[in-house]
Amino acid sequence: MIRIRPARPADAPQLAAIYAPYVATGIVSMEESPPGAEEMAARMAAAGDLYPWLVATGGDEDTVLGYAYATAFRARRAYRWAVETTVYVAGDLHRQGVGRLLYEALIDTLRAQRFTQAIAAIALPNDASIGLHESVGFRRAGVYREVGWKDGRWVDVGLWQASLAEPETPPVEPRPFSEIGLVREP
Repeated sequence: MIRIRPARPADAPQLAAIYAPYVATGIVSMEESPPGAEEMAARMAAAGDLYPWLVATGGDEDTVLGYAYATAFRARRAYRWAVETTVYVAGDLHRQGVGRLLYEALIDTLRAQRFTQAIAAIALPNDASIGLHESVGFRRAGVYREVGWKDGRWVDVGLWQASLAEPETPPVEPRPFSEIGLVREP
């Protein structure tokens, strides 16, 4: 049975191992060198108590099958109700529902935190990622043309957006993940 839980610092080596092939082969990630466990732990810590990092585990709570997280959409304070999201699944688990379970839990958690919009950036082409995002409510919002250079070519990056809540006027501040915790567990 797949379970979803908040990521822990001890998960960093497994997260780095899951992510490394996405960086090393192809254009799914626009990073040029896979980050190690230390860098992955630093990224998790940088999320502070506001942004969730979630992992999917199998029967063993310590074996990570995939992960999803949210970060600030942009640094300027006026954007604080929007987040950028992403999900990565261990290579042998594609199309087995792990990514969808992670994304559904992440979206439910972000809604409870009072974020209003989620944005995903997808290096194109990537039909599998587009399909996953659209299956959980993201819709195409635009394309940045030829903004990344990787594998000897220019890469377009598509933007997909999911409305999490109707924006209130005036808006209510987002609640920290440390206060809300994981909202949905399959």
